[in-house]
Amino acid sequence: MADDIPIDIHIPKLLEWLLSRRHCKIGWQAHIAMVREKINSALEDMPEHQGIVDLLSGSYLNYFHCCQIVEILKETEADSKNLFGIYGSKRMKDWQDITRLYEKDNVYLAEAANILLRNVKYEVPSIRKQLAKYKQMQADCDKKIADYVKSAASGQRELETLKKQLGITGDNVRSELMLRTQHLSEVYENVIANMKVLQKPIQYYSAFSRHVAGVSYTLPLLSYAIDKGNTTTYEWLYGEAPQNVEVTNDQFADVGGSGDAADEIDWDITVADENSGSYDISMDESGIVVESSGQPTNVATGNESYTILDNPKTRDEFINQLLELQSFLKMRLLETQKESDSLFSMNEGVQESSESILKMLDAVQVVKQLMTDSVTQQLHFMKHSNRFIEKTAALFEQKATSIEKMVASQEALKTRKEELIQQEIELKPKLNLIIEKTRELQEQVEREISKKYKNRPVNLMGGF
Repeated sequence: MADDIPIDIHIPKLLEWLLSRRHCKIGWQAHIAMVREKINSALEDMPEHQGIVDLLSGSYLNYFHCCQIVEILKETEADSKNLFGIYGSKRMKDWQDITRLYEKDNVYLAEAANILLRNVKYEVPSIRKQLAKYKQMQADCDKKIADYVKSAASGQRELETLKKQLGITGDNVRSELMLRTQHLSEVYENVIANMKVLQKPIQYYSAFSRHVAGVSYTLPLLSYAIDKGNTTTYEWLYGEAPQNVEVTNDQFADVGGSGDAADEIDWDITVADENSGSYDISMDESGIVVESSGQPTNVATGNESYTILDNPKTRDEFINQLLELQSFLKMRLLETQKESDSLFSMNEGVQESSESILKMLDAVQVVKQLMTDSVTQQLHFMKHSNRFIEKTAALFEQKATSIEKMVASQEALKTRKEELIQQEIELKPKLNLIIEKTRELQEQVEREISKKYKNRPVNLMGGF
């Protein structure tokens, strides 16, 4: 009855179990080293046989493989067998010696236990971990590819938006930007066309300031533009049109100062604070200085050759006066809506309804929007600063290069993912082979131990 009770041994404890029951000796490693030397020497002279080829491929040779080789050699070396059943072949003698060395002190069981432990505890988990790593790396590649696709699409949209905003259709950005500056003349014509309706708010501002402060505040540049249009700065300064206008392409290396601020590309360009305008305005503070260096010539050169809306200095003054007028109208609109100022109501000459002031304010905002529109600002800087054009063109090139890099990164990641898939495919058969050989060795060890215990069932636990 006791012979039917199975012997259960955990693989991690198998070698310890064999040593404790004196099936193997503690110094088995030294004995195995000698066996391995003989195996390496015997492998140098092997017959051509498919069975031997299969045994030698993809696995670590152990005692059970050596026994199979001996069985194969009984066929291939049959001619060397004498009348007494002894083989004269050196090959057979070598492998028979190897099996005998293995069987001495059951060294083969100790080695098999060590192989099982190594495969179960280290080899198979390591390969599985590597396969999981390949899977994770493939997922990371997919995630990065998606990010690059998204970033490239976003960059392409930004590039197309920027091109559309600046009216660029081709790839020669610098040339098209220079051509786009010609659009400024159309903008300025539109500004002058909308200036006529500013006559009333300017007069209202002057009358109101005279009523309150006793001094009529004027907006000379706005009034001049209404009366004369977008003339040259020369005519604004000297009161007469020039006979000739000489314009050079590099008159304004920097617009608005010597620093880089004027050349900085900002697609949300802002101007001075609209609520910071002062109503205590005098001609000395207007920024317009009439040169007193003698009788001017009739040739407009340098800054004076530009129109008042194109000249950076007079253009800034024009916008500042618009903001001053806008701030005044906003203040008056708020006061009239509250109907709280009895002093102003005493003089009907400065009275305007909220609806009237709102219309005047809308007219001012239309002109201001035309002058401060982001595209208009950009075109103005492009015309007067070569560095601004270079920076704008460099921005286009940078975005295009960035998109190309993202696309290239996508392709590189796709290639890397294919490599990982191939490595995974190549590693899976190795895992399956190790598991198969481990199971086979496990069964062989179970049978060998069973023989030593009168064929009692033996179960090695913790395997595959």
